[in-house]
Amino acid sequence: MKTGMNLLLWTDFVSEAHDPIIEQIREMGFDSVEIPIFQTADLAPYARLGKRLKALGLGATAVTVMPANANPISPDREIRGAAVAYLDRVLECGQQFGCEILCGPLHSALGVFSGAGPTEEEFEHGVESMQRAAEKAKSRGIRMALEYLNRFENYFLTTAEQAVHFVKAVGHPSCKMMYDSFHAHIEEKDQAKAIRTCASETIHVHVSENDRGTPGTGQVDWESFYRGLKESGYQGYTTIEAFGTALPALAAATKVWRPLFADAMGLCKEGLAFMKQSGRKSG
Repeated sequence: MKTGMNLLLWTDFVSEAHDPIIEQIREMGFDSVEIPIFQTADLAPYARLGKRLKALGLGATAVTVMPANANPISPDREIRGAAVAYLDRVLECGQQFGCEILCGPLHSALGVFSGAGPTEEEFEHGVESMQRAAEKAKSRGIRMALEYLNRFENYFLTTAEQAVHFVKAVGHPSCKMMYDSFHAHIEEKDQAKAIRTCASETIHVHVSENDRGTPGTGQVDWESFYRGLKESGYQGYTTIEAFGTALPALAAATKVWRPLFADAMGLCKEGLAFMKQSGRKSG
């Protein structure tokens, strides 16, 4: 398995100022970085980033979320159209830096609730939206990895079983799914079983502790997690996703109200060592 580090630990927009961070991540031994794409007006910063990543020999994935006015499962056709257009622009940004996989809860708007569970109509709208977006992804040479979230962040896809069912309904090679240990810790009964459930469609994995701090220091059942990855034969990126208090807006969005670790680079170092050790044990 390859390792990655999500840059949302520091920023929601990667610029030249973050080059030293990326260089340190590479020096530690990570194989890739995960780039947040929330600002899409200008392609130039992403093109510059691509040159820097290529020079460092780093792979790249990306992450984004869907806003309420671009909700793929909306009953409003125009809003669904806006979702496809938004995703295409995000994919275009990712194309500039050699993005391999765009991940995140691309299936529905983050934090938007209907007050009930998902409906068949929403499912059908979501399938249609993702089929259209997948064609855009295919044309840009990027695969989408849809992330199911816990019940407190969305209501549409909250389990591995639901996510794999949805992705199979989309039925497009450029639209698969990802698995995140944090959300699974909340929603699943057994990490290994959940991973096996969605193994055929999983192309990306997030390594995230139950408190969003340093992997290996909390309550996630990591033995079951890594056993599940081994049993499924997963060989893609295992990317650390952690959140801190560096950016007030991002901390508020991720509900981080207190320090979860001593320092960000220490989290990277300890998290990478934990992933490598756990991977060796499971192997």
